[in-house]
Amino acid sequence: MKARQLYIFLALVFAASAAMAQSTASENDGVAILGGVNLQNFNGKDFNGDKLENDLLAGFHAGLNIQIPIAPEFYFQPGLMFSTKGAKNTTGQVTSTYRLSYLELPLNLVYKSQVGNGYIMLGFGPYVGYAVSGKATYVSGSVEVNNDIEFTNEVNDGDALLTPYFKPLDFGGNILFGYEMAGGLFFQLNSQLGMVKINPDDNRIANDKTNVKNTGFGLSAGYRF
Repeated sequence: MKARQLYIFLALVFAASAAMAQSTASENDGVAILGGVNLQNFNGKDFNGDKLENDLLAGFHAGLNIQIPIAPEFYFQPGLMFSTKGAKNTTGQVTSTYRLSYLELPLNLVYKSQVGNGYIMLGFGPYVGYAVSGKATYVSGSVEVNNDIEFTNEVNDGDALLTPYFKPLDFGGNILFGYEMAGGLFFQLNSQLGMVKINPDDNRIANDKTNVKNTGFGLSAGYRF
């Protein structure tokens, strides 16, 4: 799927959700803006089948969501987010850092129960993400090398050896827990677990066992209008 086609699809989904929200709006519904910090990592196996040993990488996320009532205390909450992910790894004298930027569409089911003047929130659901940019940085002593990440589903003989490759499409699950105040201000903890590998099939490596998935958590603050 081309990036432009994905942008159009996400925009249409978000616009349709907005129209539904406007037609069913109440004091507990509406559009929210939110943003916060991510702590991300790559989990999985390397080409030998050994478990990946990476460090968390700090990033951020920002975007919108819409709250649509579907039953008492239950809401459908589609959103459109920009999110940075990646991981850091140190092998010998070389520290490698991979930063990927995604446009994401979370589709969460959220339960909200009134506690005091506000609401406790508990939600879960899938997300789909499409990578829009990425960069790999390699540092050894005073030497630093930066390479742009190339997004492709397959790597073949003749492709650049030093270029880092990832698949553009990511898919996984969300879990969130938070509290929304009566005035619309809210805070929430987020967790994501990638369910598909984001490394491309590398036909240059025999018996390649690489399986890399995004995973992470974060903290968001937002305001619902």
